[in-house]
Amino acid sequence: MDKLINFFKLLSDETRLRIMVLLYHNDFCVCQLTGITGISQPNISKHLARLRDMGLVKDERREQYTFYSLNFDEKLYENILTEIIDKIFDYPVLKLDLEKSKAARKYLEIKSRQAKVSDS
Repeated sequence: MDKLINFFKLLSDETRLRIMVLLYHNDFCVCQLTGITGISQPNISKHLARLRDMGLVKDERREQYTFYSLNFDEKLYENILTEIIDKIFDYPVLKLDLEKSKAARKYLEIKSRQAKVSDS
C-alpha cells in the first residue's frame, strides 16, 4: 500500500507527471526533457532521480547522453499512466509537451549525425 501511495505522491507533482507522460511515448535525455518542458536542467535531473529511486524510470548511457525510459515493475502503475495518456486532450500542457517532443527527437538525431561526420 505504501508503494502505491508513493506512486500517487510522485505523480501529484506536475513536473514528474509531465516527465512520465513523455517517457511513456519515448526515451529522452535530460537536455531533451529540458527543451520540451522549459524546466531547468537541475530541476529535471532532481525529478528524474526521485522517479528512478522509486523504480519508475531507468537510465541508459548512449554515446555522450544518458537516456531515461519507463520501468514499471507493477502493471497497476502502467495502467494508471495509460489512463492519464488516454485523457491527454483534457490536459493542454501534456498535449503541447508531446508535440514538442517530436522536434526534440529529431534534434538529437541531427546532432548525432553531425558528430559522426566531423569524426570522419
